[in-house]
Amino acid sequence: MGILSSLYTGITGMQGQGEALGIYGDNIANANTIGFKVSRPEFQDVIAKSLKGLMGGNQIGRGTRLSAVTPVMSQGSIIQTESPTDLSITGDGLFVVKGPEGQSYTRNGMFHFDKDGKLINADGYRVQGFQADKDGKLTSKMDSISVDRTVIDAKKTAELKLFMNLDLRANSAMKFDPERPDNTSHFATGATVYDTAGTPHVLTVYFHKTDEQGNWEWRAFAKGEEITGGVPGKMAEQATGHLKFNTDGQLESSEETKSEFNFNKGALPNQKIHFDFGTPGADGQEALHVTQYGNASEAYKTTQDGYSAGTLAGLTFNDDGVLSAVYSNGQNVNLAQVALAKFENTEGLYKLGQNRFRESRLSGAPTIGAPLSGGRGSVASKTIESSTTDIANEFINMMTAQRNFQANSKVISPSDEMMQEVINLRRNG
Repeated sequence: MGILSSLYTGITGMQGQGEALGIYGDNIANANTIGFKVSRPEFQDVIAKSLKGLMGGNQIGRGTRLSAVTPVMSQGSIIQTESPTDLSITGDGLFVVKGPEGQSYTRNGMFHFDKDGKLINADGYRVQGFQADKDGKLTSKMDSISVDRTVIDAKKTAELKLFMNLDLRANSAMKFDPERPDNTSHFATGATVYDTAGTPHVLTVYFHKTDEQGNWEWRAFAKGEEITGGVPGKMAEQATGHLKFNTDGQLESSEETKSEFNFNKGALPNQKIHFDFGTPGADGQEALHVTQYGNASEAYKTTQDGYSAGTLAGLTFNDDGVLSAVYSNGQNVNLAQVALAKFENTEGLYKLGQNRFRESRLSGAPTIGAPLSGGRGSVASKTIESSTTDIANEFINMMTAQRNFQANSKVISPSDEMMQEVINLRRNG
């Protein structure tokens, strides 16, 4: 009977709008949920009867139904925080977390370290990332991000690089005296190096011009009290070498004739330190590593690769999502890089609650990689992504759904009155 059909048509409208109100209410409830993505209801009409069969047209609708609830995976606003472990994604991608239920995905980057040094979210799910080796080089191995290097071992100096100019006008007639190096050298510069125990030592490198053909000698001295067998208060020679410059003032050859440092107080003997003065015959900037020009001798910079032992002083993330440990000795070592998962159909992900998603048949399998690669977004530290809920828009949606609900209820009222008339016919009969 058409009257009953109209009743059910009104009911489908009221049910659909009631479910829509629930969706809009959920969006509003999560207005302050970090990384939350709003959902929208999608409706379809219901066709129950066709008066002319397959000929088309003359079809009677039987209301509506909720066909899908689709998350809108738009970008949320980025909010600044004070926690270095708070992360946000700008662009495509989701953080990968692992817990008792296996692997899942989230846009909520409010993370912290637990007592075991694991980077986790509020529910204890471990954040996944690409691990770095002992030298801080990132690898393709993915595992839980953790800080297990609270102490960094000392590293002896193996190479010392010097950047300087030696004065072409120096008088080669002056003879170098190892007993009086400060008074008999043309130039001297200092550098700090580290022995095998991580103890720092200050070296003094003396330079002496030997002729007018661009030949120089250099000698590295350490304090006698820091050298095995040395005399306190007297400098001890530990390394020597030669430099030769061409007529353009650029390095033509470099020779290291001795390098045996015998530091005392627990350091291993015969420590080799390579003195790098640049590449002979190089072009461009490398040719200016060490020069011989008609300017006063001057050291621009010295660098070396050793350091003392240090303890963890802080942690930081860069824009590539790389977690680095900062140690008390000034060293900065990469520990891991945050992994981001990308899906072909992000809106097809299955909501698990707790701000997490898991893959589904609709979403497809994830492709996991580093930030800023393969179309993935960037990661920023000390920031979080806010909910995408627009309160004003949700209120408008709720009011529209409410009016639609009221309108559908009006369909039921006349249908009910018509049914009452039918019942009254039976009574009057």
